[in-house]
Amino acid sequence: MGEFQSIGQWWMWASFGLFVIAMLAIDILALDRKGAHKVSTKEALVWSLIWFTLALAFGGALWAWLDHTSGRAIADAKAMEYLTGYLLEKTLAMDNIFVFVMLFTYFAVPMEYQKRVLVYGVLGAIILRALMILLGAWLIAEFHWVLYVFGAFLLITGIKMFIFADKEPNLAQNPLLKWLKKHMRITDTYHGDKFWVTKNGVRWFTPMFLVLILVEFSDVIFAMDSIPAIFAITSDPFIVFTSNIFAILGLRALYFLLADMADRFHLLKYGLAVVLMFVGTKMLIVEWFKIPVAVSLAVVIAVLGISILLSLKSTQHKTLR
Repeated sequence: MGEFQSIGQWWMWASFGLFVIAMLAIDILALDRKGAHKVSTKEALVWSLIWFTLALAFGGALWAWLDHTSGRAIADAKAMEYLTGYLLEKTLAMDNIFVFVMLFTYFAVPMEYQKRVLVYGVLGAIILRALMILLGAWLIAEFHWVLYVFGAFLLITGIKMFIFADKEPNLAQNPLLKWLKKHMRITDTYHGDKFWVTKNGVRWFTPMFLVLILVEFSDVIFAMDSIPAIFAITSDPFIVFTSNIFAILGLRALYFLLADMADRFHLLKYGLAVVLMFVGTKMLIVEWFKIPVAVSLAVVIAVLGISILLSLKSTQHKTLR
């Protein structure tokens, strides 16, 4: 047993927390100011670039600060861990997008209402992952063998994802959805972007509320993959948290950028499965062979790039019709 080491000092945690709160406030205020509206491709692209730029700028600032206070070697190592962790989480977050598309299609959520669900979904994801990261860091510090449990879980999950990549889940048979419909008053139609309305003094929940619950629940499932995966890259809670949160903050914009093209990235799920299997194997063999972070970064980029290129190539005929 032992204590985990972190480069994050109290003021760094506090500053990053304030930054996240400020960016979420800007997002929510902008949403309220514009009202319910369909997010354009241009708007989604601009926000995607903003989040990506902020993530890289943070990594650069982290490197500069560590280079000044701890030396070039530590700065290089930690910056590489952060970049690899961010790209890994961004890659795994792509699976969230497929689920969002499926949920919004199944419930026929109007495009102009989808943004509100995702904003609250992101807020819930941040709180959830903060708790899971702290728990994961404590478990690994106290019980080193937990790494092997994480590794085995990721390897099995990756294999299952690869085998069932093309199988579409049947939402109508989803146990959570069936329970919610049985125990709650649900309206037949949407009431704007409201989650509930009051009729004759009785509260009725709208289909938007069901979508929000399923979005939050799906993030719990995805966090079970992504949190153990990043601990294969670094055990530093500050790097785990910041790289994870930056990947989540850009998820909403990335969804609106890629939602209309989701069917063109059908092979990406196989790529995600390979990444999970690689990360799981990396954790299982760490006692005998430690794969360098730079190699992990190269594998994630290569697998992601190849799966995207093959997806686009195999669906090229659809865009030429």
